[in-house]
Amino acid sequence: MGSIMSAYTSHVSALRPASSSHVEDDDDLLDGKDREEDIAQFPYVEFTGRDSITCPSCQGTGCIPTGQVNELVALIPYSDQRLQPQRTKCYVVLSVLLCLLICGLVVFFLFPRTVLVQDGGIRMVQVWFDKENDIVNLAMTSTLHITNSNFYSISVDNLISQVQYMNTVIGTQQQTNVSVIQPLSENLVNFTVKLELGGVLSYLYNFCTLPTVKVHNIVVFVRTSVKFSYIGHTSQSALETYQYIDCGANSTILTDHHAL
Repeated sequence: MGSIMSAYTSHVSALRPASSSHVEDDDDLLDGKDREEDIAQFPYVEFTGRDSITCPSCQGTGCIPTGQVNELVALIPYSDQRLQPQRTKCYVVLSVLLCLLICGLVVFFLFPRTVLVQDGGIRMVQVWFDKENDIVNLAMTSTLHITNSNFYSISVDNLISQVQYMNTVIGTQQQTNVSVIQPLSENLVNFTVKLELGGVLSYLYNFCTLPTVKVHNIVVFVRTSVKFSYIGHTSQSALETYQYIDCGANSTILTDHHAL
């Protein structure tokens, strides 16, 4: 009887450690799951010495919000190839040269050039005689040859012409909004000045109506001023010439002239 009890006791004692180890393994498994859940609930923090700081980018969740992807800055090593772009000097030199070329072209095409004004002579002269007052009336049509050397159009805004005979003003004419000259082109501008030979010059009536003289030429001094405007810039050109006109008859032939 005693031998049987001792055998049963030893058998029970032999089985007991196995069941207890199995229970302990189950407890460890449960403890591991609990730890994972606790860790998941534990906020992500940054440890700096003794104190800890919650991560400002993920707010302790361990994940960056989608809305802040374009706002956050990532730190990369200094040796990263993205920090060492290739051919940087070449790109900088090409950019500088391109800017200089563009500036040079802009200056070349937009730089204001001189507008050349030349005398085109007299195209036509009409004559009327006032026998009662001994006055000779003339209508002198002259021509200006204007050359535009710019790469843009210019506007002839104002034209003033004054005619003198022996230091006496015998006619003045002013015109506005005369013409528009296209880029790199030439244009002829005609203008008419009404002249009156009378008063202190009434003696010219006898000369202009003298039948024994075939050509009744007189010399007049013509001073012409032209004002231009283009791309916000205004310039003025003056021209002074001596002209020969026939005060005895109408003339439509281009007469010779001598420019000063």
